[in-house]
Amino acid sequence: MSQKIVIDPVTRVEGHGKVTIHLDDNNKVKESFFHIVEFRGFEKFIQGHPYWEAPVMVQRLCGICPVSHHLAAAKAIDQIVGLEPEDLSLPAQKIRKLLHYGQIFQSHALHFFYLASPDLLFGVDAKPNRRNVVSVAMEYPELAKKGILMRKFGQEIIEMIAGKRIHGISTTPGGVHKKISAQERDYFLSGKEIPSVDAMIEWSKEILEFIKVYYSKNQEWFHQFATFPSGHLGLVHKETGHLDLYDGYLRAIDENGKITLNDIPSDDYQNYFYEGVEKWSYLKFPYLKHLGKENGWNRVGPLARLNVCEGIDTPYAAFERLSYLNATRGKTNNSSMFSHWARLIELLHCAEMMKDLLEDDDILSNDLTRRGERRSEGIGIIEAPRGTLIHHYQVDEKDRITRCNLIVSTTHNNEAMNQAVKWVANNVIDSKQKITEDMLNQVEVAIRAYDPCLSCATHAMGKMPLEISIYDHLGNLTDVKRKN
Repeated sequence: MSQKIVIDPVTRVEGHGKVTIHLDDNNKVKESFFHIVEFRGFEKFIQGHPYWEAPVMVQRLCGICPVSHHLAAAKAIDQIVGLEPEDLSLPAQKIRKLLHYGQIFQSHALHFFYLASPDLLFGVDAKPNRRNVVSVAMEYPELAKKGILMRKFGQEIIEMIAGKRIHGISTTPGGVHKKISAQERDYFLSGKEIPSVDAMIEWSKEILEFIKVYYSKNQEWFHQFATFPSGHLGLVHKETGHLDLYDGYLRAIDENGKITLNDIPSDDYQNYFYEGVEKWSYLKFPYLKHLGKENGWNRVGPLARLNVCEGIDTPYAAFERLSYLNATRGKTNNSSMFSHWARLIELLHCAEMMKDLLEDDDILSNDLTRRGERRSEGIGIIEAPRGTLIHHYQVDEKDRITRCNLIVSTTHNNEAMNQAVKWVANNVIDSKQKITEDMLNQVEVAIRAYDPCLSCATHAMGKMPLEISIYDHLGNLTDVKRKN
């Protein structure tokens, strides 16, 4: 009897999504889908607003990574007032970067400690009432405490620069509107009131030791689970090809490391990318034009970034990258679970970058804005916590936005998450007579590796019920499983 398995909603991710898996009469998987069931209309309703409102408005897309949208829009608006990223004053560039690294640091800490660690600490087959951050806090209190304080540190960096932790305002066309005071800076350096940035570096190194030990005990699972070939996309430094999360050229490689997009500037993205659509999801499917929809899609985020870059500029993260590369003997990594390891290397990199920027006296300067020659179009691209984020605006002679196109990080990973679901369906669920709870959790484990922000909006995390309905081939409901 054919069946359709529905997981709705997927839990411990940001936003709402569901999974459907279709089985034939022999319980073999016929097809599977990861659906995004919410509709975002930001590209449309932002039209008609003055361009300088864009960085403030678009950050309402998300309660987890609003800073990323704020900065991507700001870079696009800089172009409209005639400025490239390097044209901004050095203090403005460095304050924006400090804001950006604080955002990625807090987001990576949130994902690893709150969302992913229960699966790693307790196992994918642990009881559902144990696989949550509360159990982590009870059984690993020191680990949980550091995770909370690390996220708090990143949030307070954001608050210092943008005025508040969520939906603050830092940028203005051509710069930033506020410098940092010496007193504000010392709060993060001295360690007198909160653990200092040096503590953030040491704690990031400690959690990397945890993931390396975990990997040594679970190598086969790491290399096999949700592993499939794909392209990889990310920004790299314009001169060195190293990891660059704020600005750089777009580079893509295939599953074997062959370059498929060779370091193009932000302004050229529309010459290389198309966005496909499917009737069963509101999320689009970006792909490289010259490779086509089937072969041109790419993963983005930590796994992809470490695949496409040639190095990391901060010493501790650079050292950790070498250990990471040894796991695949330097070959392109196509295993989803390595995303967690890559994310923690970026966590350390962000801590090191925050220290460098906090100790730079340029952030105390009043030289905050620049102005150039007005243009009618602007494109801003940054690496958000979850991957490459593109904002593109066109404006008319009255300064009104006439067109807006946003390609968010999770959109790039749409095909990758569908492939991950398909892998679990084919390797874990296929031909099984009984569907167990841990099988279903493995579907979610595969999706969580990509840290998706499904709706780019604020939603409850880890509190939503999971309901799986099983239908026969006539569409009759035959079984329902629930967990809270």
